[in-house]
Amino acid sequence: MDLILHILAGATVGFAIGLTGVGGGSLMTPILLLFQYPAPVAIGTDLLYAAITKSGGVIAHRRLGNIDWKIVAILASGSIPVSIFLNTLVLDKSFQQSEQYEKLLTLSLGIMLMVTAIVLIFRQTLRIKATTRPPIRFIAFIQKHRTVMTFVMGLILGAVVTLSSVGAGAFGAAVLLTLYARMPTVHIIGTDLAHAVPLTLIAGLGYLYHDFVDFKLLGSLLIGSLPAIYLGTKVGANLPETTMQRVLISVLLIMGLKYTFF
Repeated sequence: MDLILHILAGATVGFAIGLTGVGGGSLMTPILLLFQYPAPVAIGTDLLYAAITKSGGVIAHRRLGNIDWKIVAILASGSIPVSIFLNTLVLDKSFQQSEQYEKLLTLSLGIMLMVTAIVLIFRQTLRIKATTRPPIRFIAFIQKHRTVMTFVMGLILGAVVTLSSVGAGAFGAAVLLTLYARMPTVHIIGTDLAHAVPLTLIAGLGYLYHDFVDFKLLGSLLIGSLPAIYLGTKVGANLPETTMQRVLISVLLIMGLKYTFF
């Protein structure tokens, strides 16, 4: 019965990813927590799940020339060292055995779920304001210093993704849309994916090193999600995007509030 439920969970999240383009880490980790998995196991398994499921997208975008590897390198130069640092020095064995460990992970998850929902709400507005001439002062400043801001964004993503498994998708893409407003959206998506795969892989391997990955669970999630992503993509082409985004935003906000305050 557990195997069937895990396959269904994978299928649900995969369908949401195909339908809306986001929702991987944002939905999978909270679902695994509902199944009573400890937060470290839920996050660690989800990180490797994300690395595997997003790899296919990177291959497709690479073939189409939709990836800006320079931006990927700048992001990774900030995110990968932070992820390694957190997994080797901060999330060490002594801290893992303390009461604060699981509280830190669930709090990080709750905050990032709410941040992701807010980003989804204002993503289009940010893109419009970033492309207006002249842009507002704050956006003009970050665009002027976009290389430094991209590196800083990498540092932030390295921390939040490692601690919550959330942020590499919608949050990262929204930031890139603001920093590189003139870049085609498909290139933003491809570049964001190309950075998300090594980040989630490195972070996931850190959890694996500390024995916080359930491979049986990972396999059952993939069995359900991979075909469901394809189905969701087909169905999503015939449904209003705004409707599905609103449903996803509502779910993320509710779960974010739950894990942050309750």
